[in-house]
Amino acid sequence: MANKDTGKKKISESTIRRLSLYYRALSLLEKENYETIASKELAKREKLTPAQVRKDLSFFGSFGTRGLGYPVTELKHRIAKILGIDRIWNIAMVGVGNIGSALVSYKEFQRQGFSIKLIFDNDQRKIGSNHKGLIVSDIKDMPRLLREHNIQMVVLAVPAIVAQYIIDDVVAAGIKAILNFAPINLQVPDDVYLRNENMSMELEYLSFVISNHYKPKN
Repeated sequence: MANKDTGKKKISESTIRRLSLYYRALSLLEKENYETIASKELAKREKLTPAQVRKDLSFFGSFGTRGLGYPVTELKHRIAKILGIDRIWNIAMVGVGNIGSALVSYKEFQRQGFSIKLIFDNDQRKIGSNHKGLIVSDIKDMPRLLREHNIQMVVLAVPAIVAQYIIDDVVAAGIKAILNFAPINLQVPDDVYLRNENMSMELEYLSFVISNHYKPKN
């Protein structure tokens, strides 16, 4: 069977993450009325090297003019297009506990084009209630509603014990992009993109660093 990815550039996860950093830096520069910025200055702001900045951007085409730097607004818009945040993405939140509730209230999602359209829970006390302007739907109706509302991404903020059952229903509904906050490794098909956000592990990492006075390499 032919490989469908043949001819496509291999972009590392670290490069994608740095593009997000560049986008945020450029947004701040735009607010500060910068018109252009050199790779050296952009690299300094993100504690990188100019060569790394130029290499990251080179994966996606030609940017800026030698000796003049990058046009701030133009580069910001082009990175937004690369990251896919120049459009609106329909999001569903599963779980309206502490984490889910906080995420629904996070205004930056909307500004970045991530629009939470549906929220689900299995708590009968919450189902049907108005939560931050959205009506909490019964998780039993989730597969149907995900399809009806053209949901493209799902954020999972549920207890670990039920996470796999729920994610199976999410995948069965045709969702290909999932952000998981449940502290468990979930199984999904190869064509589904799953990202895990484990805050406990991040705190454990910080605990290790300060306990051992260890300066990790970038």
